[in-house]
Amino acid sequence: MALGAYLIAPDHSENANQMHLPIHSKSPGFEVTMLSIPSNLQAEEKSWLAQAFFGKQFSGTEIPINSFEFTEEELKVKTYAEGEIEGLEKTYNLAETFPEASSAEEIEEQYIQQQTFLLGTDKYGRDLLSRMLVGIRISLSIGFVAVFISLVIGMSLGAIAGYFGGKIDAAIMWLINVTWSIPTLLLVIAITLALGKGFWQVFIAVGLTMWVEVARVVRGQVMGVKKMQYVTAARALGFGHTRIILKHIIPNVLAPLIVISAANFAAAILVESGLSFLGIGAQPPMPSWGSMIKDHYSYIILGKPYLAIIPGLAIMSLVMAFMLIGNALRDALDVKA
Repeated sequence: MALGAYLIAPDHSENANQMHLPIHSKSPGFEVTMLSIPSNLQAEEKSWLAQAFFGKQFSGTEIPINSFEFTEEELKVKTYAEGEIEGLEKTYNLAETFPEASSAEEIEEQYIQQQTFLLGTDKYGRDLLSRMLVGIRISLSIGFVAVFISLVIGMSLGAIAGYFGGKIDAAIMWLINVTWSIPTLLLVIAITLALGKGFWQVFIAVGLTMWVEVARVVRGQVMGVKKMQYVTAARALGFGHTRIILKHIIPNVLAPLIVISAANFAAAILVESGLSFLGIGAQPPMPSWGSMIKDHYSYIILGKPYLAIIPGLAIMSLVMAFMLIGNALRDALDVKA
């Protein structure tokens, strides 16, 4: 779903950012007639693959309408309005506005569509379902990148500390304990502010704070494995330290690391959501589940709680899924506590 988000989402524009202010904050299942006005500006041509991964560059205008009527040369529409408020009447010259269409039937077929917003619209009138689908990419990306960074740093330092011991072990353990003593969220915020707000900065910041647990586990495992007979035999054969660590020790300590990685994946998603809620995560118009909650949490007391509950349930479901995967891997790999 994350890879094919723009193929599934009703809104194919970049970041699913097509706004319709007259229909903001509508409930799930809302339907409206939408008039698309083509633009004279030529949108940048993208390949099919680029459109599938990054969305289309939409240069036209979409207008929600209540009614429309064709005359010989014009299209008369009444813009969307609710209750006693009357919509604005607008007139468009057929030949000038729709140069590629030859008849009223063709215009109605191509440019006037009935749209259904399955999850409703946000406070800017954007399709909430499309924003949710594209937002999956942020959560999954932060998990993969943060876990990768934490594994590289944690496995390296943990293996060195556990294998060599002595002063090297004491120095690395001092670094681990100092890093461990700093609250994760505060450390992430500090790194993010130092690197600047943005997409990749959050990835690096979260990854740099999650290596400590990996390093401690790897150190403990390596201290036990290095006493095994096959490691002694490798030393007797004259193998170097690097080869012994990479070829003989690391493969035998991977089982608990897989379980920790699943838990870290879930933790990274929660941290990113918290940062986006605070406004220092993924920046607008890029959709993020945490920023969606931030934008709409005030709507909980305004009678439209679904705007904040839907992304909240999505975060909860994704985190729970990875925690269940971690528990299942622990049972399958028979990791001893």
